[in-house]
Amino acid sequence: MNTMDNMDVEESGAVSRESEEMVRHRPRRKAKGGKNDGSRGDRKEGGKRGRKPGRKPDKVDMKAKLERSRQSARECRARKKLRYQYLEELVADREKAVFALRKELEKYKQWGKELDEGKMPDEIKALLEEVGTMKQEKQ
Repeated sequence: MNTMDNMDVEESGAVSRESEEMVRHRPRRKAKGGKNDGSRGDRKEGGKRGRKPGRKPDKVDMKAKLERSRQSARECRARKKLRYQYLEELVADREKAVFALRKELEKYKQWGKELDEGKMPDEIKALLEEVGTMKQEKQ
């Protein structure tokens, strides 16, 4: 039997009256304990989570678990130490770069003062001569 025979589909694509009635008459779930506040107090003691009754943890399993936990903690500390060493090296490199840039900036400020006074700094003369010789070599 065709599913379209049982459904009255309107042009807007709405669901048939029969399926609407089925949804309305579906039995509802009952809340545990008479209230449904989402707290853990409404769980049964024999739920799926937690320790299973009648099973005692073996000391061997517990020792192995503790050893795995300790090993994991050692590895975590080692990773953390490496990460901090990397970051400290990165900071040191950046500080060196900042220092070099400040030194260069001071040099350019000094050149500017000398040029304002009408003097030609020796370093600029050397640079101009070097650029001039490069131009002559190209020609």
